Amino acid sequence: MPDEQQSTAMKNKVTIEEAGPCRKKVTIEVPEETIKTAIDAQYHDLRRDAVVPGFRKGRAPRELLEKRFGKETTEQVKLKLLAEASASAIKDNELDILGEPDIDHENIDLPETGELKFGFEVEVRPDFELPPLEGIPVTRTKLEVTDEQIDKEIEHLREWSGVWTPRADGPVEAEDQVIGNVVLKAEEFEEEQKLDNVEMHVRPNGFVGPVPVEKLDELLVGAEPGDVRRTTVQVPKTYFREDYRGKKIDIQVTVKDIKWLKPCALDKNFLTRFGVEDEEELREKIRDNLQSQSEQQSRTEMTQQIYEHLLENTDFDLPLEVVADYSSTLLQRQYTNLIMRGLSREQIEEQMDQLRASSEEQAKERLKTFFIMDKVAKKLDIDVSEEEINGHIAQVAVQRGQRPEKMKEQMQRDGSLAQFKLQVREDKCIAKLLESAAVTEKKKAARKKSRKASRKTKK
Repeated sequence: MPDEQQSTAMKNKVTIEEAGPCRKKVTIEVPEETIKTAIDAQYHDLRRDAVVPGFRKGRAPRELLEKRFGKETTEQVKLKLLAEASASAIKDNELDILGEPDIDHENIDLPETGELKFGFEVEVRPDFELPPLEGIPVTRTKLEVTDEQIDKEIEHLREWSGVWTPRADGPVEAEDQVIGNVVLKAEEFEEEQKLDNVEMHVRPNGFVGPVPVEKLDELLVGAEPGDVRRTTVQVPKTYFREDYRGKKIDIQVTVKDIKWLKPCALDKNFLTRFGVEDEEELREKIRDNLQSQSEQQSRTEMTQQIYEHLLENTDFDLPLEVVADYSSTLLQRQYTNLIMRGLSREQIEEQMDQLRASSEEQAKERLKTFFIMDKVAKKLDIDVSEEEINGHIAQVAVQRGQRPEKMKEQMQRDGSLAQFKLQVREDKCIAKLLESAAVTEKKKAARKKSRKASRKTKK
């Protein structure tokens, strides 16, 4: 049944109805007496200030004012009543809305007699109960650094320092870079979009120009220069770019060039780049870094378990519109999180490509996590001070080789500072939950590979 309440100040009749998950339909009736009072007040102010030829200021008759300013005055009264009535209805009924109410002002007329009746729909913050926050079960894995891990890390460093090299012969392989001309044809649009010399990384989830393509590796692997590959993709309805969101797109790729990543040689220049004299010193440096990373990884795994526990034990629905509208905000939060972790620009862009191609379900999960952690912060009374924010910015600035004040100014300009504050608050929530978590420790069995055997394998 609709929930009806009377507003004492405006004496409006307000009806609140469910309009779907996280959505309310608000219907308001403004009494005729309230409308008349608002009109009288508007003309009183108008008479006091209006300059009408033939009359002293403040002396013009209302009939003349109505004739000259009637349409404008009626519109002003209507807009004022709509704004006040909607704001009062939201406040009195304690609607925790997302965004502003979308009221169709142009199709609402102020009646000459009788009440003013109008309605609108609003998206509201989901209403749900949190599970118990103390004693959340988590498992901490103790990791050991092995020679095999060090070997792999050296290979990764060589790849990061490598160069994209034209493939002399042979077809496209996984992880290659393909340069090609692209033709995109989106449904509902007659014209094709042609893009020349587009760089495409051959990965399971990649991009052809601005369009995300699942199984891009299956599409391109085996192709040779001159080959044409075609596919059709359905862009997720939560994609961050509105012009492609939810559309079916035909894609044609004409392969021009193929490049492979040639790792850097393990020579003196390579060693000097990392500040070491020989391979032995490099291995020790990597071991220390990997040990620090393993401790951070253990913390990250426990954090993820906290998130999973809260998601599994908290149930509420989200409308598709909310997911789509907040997709850009979520991407900004992910970008901020990657910055806080101190990743390089190249690493950030690589991970952002994967995040942009996330499925609709993953987008919903991240949005649910946002609402859950916001409620956790309120329940635990956790907030962040300006000093804490400045401290975190200083840490990240040092990692990125920037001045803290310059970095903060940049974050204020690009809009990421607010998301940064939310991430800091969320991290404090996780730290608090881990303090009271039921932690079980297990040791991960790791088979050590001798350096001799490792080098023999490489030969």
